[in-house]
Amino acid sequence: MRQTSHTKRPAVRRAVLAALSTIAVAAAASVAVVLPAGATAPPTPAGWSQVFLDDFDGPAGSGLNTADWQYTTGTSYPGGPERFGTGEIETMTADPANVSLDGAGNLRITPRRDAAGNWTSGRVETRRSDFQPPAGGTLRAEARIQMPNVTGPAAKGYWPAFWMLGAPYRGNWWNWPGVGEIDILENVQGINQVWATMHCGTSPGGPCNEKSGIGGQRVCPGTSCQGGFHTYAAEWDRSTAVEQVRFYVDGINFHTVRADQVDAATWTNATNHGYFIILNVAMGGEFPAAFGGGPDAATEPGHPMVVDYVSVLRRAGGTAPPTTPPTTPPTTPPTTPPTTPPAGNRDAYAPIQAESYDSQAGVAKETTTDTGGGQDLTTLANGDWAVYKGVDFGPAAARQFRGRVASGAAGGVSGLVEVRLDSPTAAPVGSFSVANTGGWQSWRTVPANITAITGTHDVYLTFTSGQSADFVNLNWFDFGH
Repeated sequence: MRQTSHTKRPAVRRAVLAALSTIAVAAAASVAVVLPAGATAPPTPAGWSQVFLDDFDGPAGSGLNTADWQYTTGTSYPGGPERFGTGEIETMTADPANVSLDGAGNLRITPRRDAAGNWTSGRVETRRSDFQPPAGGTLRAEARIQMPNVTGPAAKGYWPAFWMLGAPYRGNWWNWPGVGEIDILENVQGINQVWATMHCGTSPGGPCNEKSGIGGQRVCPGTSCQGGFHTYAAEWDRSTAVEQVRFYVDGINFHTVRADQVDAATWTNATNHGYFIILNVAMGGEFPAAFGGGPDAATEPGHPMVVDYVSVLRRAGGTAPPTTPPTTPPTTPPTTPPTTPPAGNRDAYAPIQAESYDSQAGVAKETTTDTGGGQDLTTLANGDWAVYKGVDFGPAAARQFRGRVASGAAGGVSGLVEVRLDSPTAAPVGSFSVANTGGWQSWRTVPANITAITGTHDVYLTFTSGQSADFVNLNWFDFGH
């Protein structure tokens, strides 16, 4: 985070559990079980043990169980960075108006604005800070959440999150991001999108590209993120050949961070300890600022993040996978990513490796020193292009484009990275300019706005300059809403 429910009466709980007990749940815990609003948490899958669960049962207006949770109040940790280090503007409180149970089995964290324009909200943390996988095993942190149901100008400045921080942060407050942060759910501005990120290393820059971190994103499947409940989870897996953290929405693995994407010391510093869990809704700050800022006079207070349950599961090392295959495809990537990913059927909202083109003119490949390794495209100059076939934008329009670029171009040499659809001579739907970034392996992520895109297209990246000299290298690109 740097970055209508039905009452849960005991009879309803028993009925739901009885129904769910007949469902075979994969031990990988990445198969989403669709639950009605206000339903109890699903039963523990075979091969896993429950180490934490809060179903948020209690009278309407009551507070959290303080044996499990603690309220973080004010505008910072004592002696820590102002505005929690993110520039958010609200004051966090323990007032039931900001943080309370709703009597229907949910926790509500609700931003409020007073007559003077001052914002308050809520931030709560687990008292436990020892959540980590056993040696050779896996930890799964999961919550079923409806994001604040507000969109458009009324959502400007909203920043809900479900995330984890490394235990050494408590009492130090200045060792971020080295101690690690795992953002399972973040959202801003009421956009139908979930962002997931791992923070580590040093800031700014460093091996984890701070303050951005190593992130991924996708549209919520089915109902929008704001329009209904979805299950958000992270699996921290020490059973694979390369340790990794996988991120899920409704059982779909949409982002993975592997230990071999950073140096060994950075990974160890971020993962050689436990974590604690945080739920909060910030207002304003660095992340909303990247998408238009806020809050402002048009922002509507009073829209809560609604949390049905929070669950933490552990699976011991050596646990065999289930003999019944899960209903979703396996989500663990190969331990060594292919140098060139396969063409076609590409997800517009996941990074597309530049070297995975289907055809090109004038480009070359080279080994990159950028985070994650692999290859980049080099010697890109005026008139060069590459095509990436079958990029699926889905029904919700993409309006943003990002490219990971580096340039050692001479002074006065610059150019445009342009996006065109289905033809290298089509009018660009968007572009950004690039000049010297400090070197041909000095990488930065550059955003641009694009004309709305839906459906599936062949994406042409074209490179245009008023000079003939090479002006840019490209490592990867993706799109956003």
